[in-house]
Amino acid sequence: RRKAEAEAAGRTAIAVAWDGEARAVLEVADAVKDTSAEAIERLRALGLTPILLTGDNRAVAEAVAAEVGIEKVYAEVMPEDKVHVVKKLQAEGRSVAMVGDGVNDAAALAQADLGLAMGTGTDAAIEAGDLTLVRGDLRAAADAIRLSRKTLGTIRTNLFWAFAYNVAALPLAAAGLLNPMIAGAAMAFSSVFVVGNSLRLRGFRAAA
Repeated sequence: RRKAEAEAAGRTAIAVAWDGEARAVLEVADAVKDTSAEAIERLRALGLTPILLTGDNRAVAEAVAAEVGIEKVYAEVMPEDKVHVVKKLQAEGRSVAMVGDGVNDAAALAQADLGLAMGTGTDAAIEAGDLTLVRGDLRAAADAIRLSRKTLGTIRTNLFWAFAYNVAALPLAAAGLLNPMIAGAAMAFSSVFVVGNSLRLRGFRAAA
């Protein structure tokens, strides 16, 4: 009964016995970081659906998921099966970002569309990930995705204005209607605009 109660509470139960009789039950649990629930909320705010994918037993996994606010749980999953879960989500048309820190996460990190390895994790996970989060704080994953989106938006803006400039200026230059000095100045301005727009990313700050 004590073992079942411990597992239902999200802890791993270890029975201790001597002289052929069970004498005690030790309860062991990984402490959930204070910032984890906040990190999950930030990921939801970005339009993402958090999923817990773990090799821990289902009772422990569901208890942790409930504590941090995750609704969908894949528990008791072997390392090779983590890859299958990622592939299954991708087959459903989803883009999958995975955060992991262990050797058993490496293959799934490599399979995911975006693998985020925790810098406090194993070398295997860091090697397999696309990005390494220096802080061992899940909130850094939300910050990384926010920065990635801003970077992509900046690239798109730069490309739009570069193409717009060329589409407008090339026909005029070919027809001899554009003074070479003005064309040169406009080209220089275009380069300055692209660099200046990109430098705006330096103002990015992690959420407090």
